[in-house]
Order: sequence, then structure tokens, then C-alpha cells
Amino acid sequence: MHPHPHCSIVPPHLLAHLAAVDDPRHAVAARAARRALVQLDPLLADREEAFAAPVPPRTAVGGPLERRISDAGRQEILPGTLVRGEGDGATGDEATDEAYDGLGATDALFRQVFGRASIDGAGLPLEATVHYGELYDNAFWDGERMVFGDGDGDVFGRFTRSLTVISHELTHGFTQYSTNLVYEGQSGALNESLSDVFGVLVEQHHLGQTVEQASWLVGEGIFTDQVQGRALRSLAAPGTAYDDDVLGRDPQPATMSDFVITTSDNGGVHINSGIPNHAFYLTALQLGGFAWERAGRIWFDAAVGGGIQANSGFRLFADVTQEAARARFGQDSEEHEAVRQAWAKVEVTG
Repeated sequence: MHPHPHCSIVPPHLLAHLAAVDDPRHAVAARAARRALVQLDPLLADREEAFAAPVPPRTAVGGPLERRISDAGRQEILPGTLVRGEGDGATGDEATDEAYDGLGATDALFRQVFGRASIDGAGLPLEATVHYGELYDNAFWDGERMVFGDGDGDVFGRFTRSLTVISHELTHGFTQYSTNLVYEGQSGALNESLSDVFGVLVEQHHLGQTVEQASWLVGEGIFTDQVQGRALRSLAAPGTAYDDDVLGRDPQPATMSDFVITTSDNGGVHINSGIPNHAFYLTALQLGGFAWERAGRIWFDAAVGGGIQANSGFRLFADVTQEAARARFGQDSEEHEAVRQAWAKVEVTG
């Protein structure tokens, strides 16, 4: 059985570019992209069923971090064979050990900074499967676990190389247990944006980087040297992450003036997420210091505060983040003003 990769790191429009390439030099990558696209088809058919029903909140007391990494052996069967559990030493397999460390870094942000025990707030074990599929060009959260392909070796390398890929996908689990944003249109773009936001915050927290020191890139390191691009997305400058003859150009907008209307990619969830992404970046840049301390706290409060509905659009999300800033830091605070200005700059609010 093949799971439905509900929330994958590589957007369909990028895979479609690669799948259409008619160049012998990229034949392996094109075939790999076509296989990855085939697995995305079920999502387009059942996305409403998969995301409309809210996940019941967990109330149990959160326990300590528990990680379990399995190896699919390049088969498309989950979960695979358990190869590393919590507290076990490094295996020497790069993908296994990168996944283990990445799950730990993600848990550290949520637990140490926001006081949340795992992604569900109740100590949910963090599970991942590596070496999924043959030359599989994606990574995804399937509702229960992280799944990582090894890439085709031509355009994509292994997906565990990027901490932001691991943390982005695991944050889809956090969203599942908090806002449960429907994965289409503006609510789907917000779903993707939350994963990008907390994805970069995990990396910054892990490396001890300030706003100014951070790259603000998602997926840095998963492209091979043959690709003209730094990453999949940039929160600092949406639309600039890559510009490649094979993959095309990063289509993300930074403001509502360039909002993309499309029926593909569940209404452009990986594309229009650039707008709320940039609003978070502008907020963090205005506040300075460590982004997780104030800007990240505001976005976290908004996500768990109950004000975001499953079908929320950008405007409601902007209102909820402003209210979260006001509630935590005060009506006339620097933090509230930074959030207000950021949403105005990306043209979500007046």
C-alpha cells in the first residue's frame, strides 16, 4: 500500500517541471519526478476528507522525547524496519542519523521554547522512515510519521540533509494537532507557511542564530551542484530561492499584488505561502534578536489559541497574530506594531 503524502516538501509545480524535461542528461531525475507526481494524485482527490475532520486534542501529560527511526529499504512500504530508537547510538547511516537528530532539534524548539511536549502537546513519539522508495524525490508527513526519500542523485540529494525539511514536515504534525488548517487555497497556504516558519525557527534555534545571521531558507542543501538554486523557498525574499533551466524559477509571491490564482497544487498552497512567510520574516526582522523569542512566540500563540479556524484565510490569520501580540506584549508594544506593519507591507491588511 502507498500512503498519501498529504504534506510534501517538494511542490507539484517543481516536480512537474522536472518530469517534463526531455534531456538524456536528466532522464533519471525526470523519471523520479514522474513517480513522485503519481503519488501526489490521490491527494488531489481526497484532500477534503483528509483535512476537514479536526483531530481531537490530546490531554495526557506529556512525557520525555521518544524517537523511532525505521528503514524502508528503498521499498514503498511503511513503516519499514526499526533501526534506531531513543537513546541508541549513531548507526553510521547518514539518513538515519540525520533524521534522528532533526527530530530531536524540532522537539527541542517546541519543548524548550514553547513548553509543548512533542508536536501534539502530550508527548507523542516522533517516528520517521528513511530510504523510502527507489530514487524517491520527496519527503512528507503522512499524518503519523515523517517519510524521507533519497532523491534521484541528479537534481535532488537525500532529503534528510536539510534540517529545515525535517522540521518543516514535522510541523505539519503540529498543525494537525492545533489549527488543522484545510490543505487548499489560502488556508492550505497558511498550513504550508506555518511549516516554513517553524522549520526555519528550528534551524535558527539549533544553530543559535539571530535574525540577521539566519539564511531564512527552506530546503537548503537538498539540490545537487547541478541546480542553479539555494533552496526550495526563501522567507526573506520569496521568488528568489532558485532559477534553473530544468526546474524553472521560484514562483512565490511576497505580496497580495502578486497572489497566484491556480487550480494546481491545491490552489497554490506551496506558492502563495510566500506571502504569510514574508510577513513573519518582516516581523522578526523588525524585532531583531532571536526570532523564536518574540515573533515565534506570537505565531505559536496564534496557532494554539483557538482563534484560527480550519478554513481561515490570510486576513483572519493576520488578525489573530495581531491579537496574540497584543495579548502577550501589550496594545502599544513594539511587538504588536511589528506584526501590524508586516501584514500591511505584504498587503494582507490595509
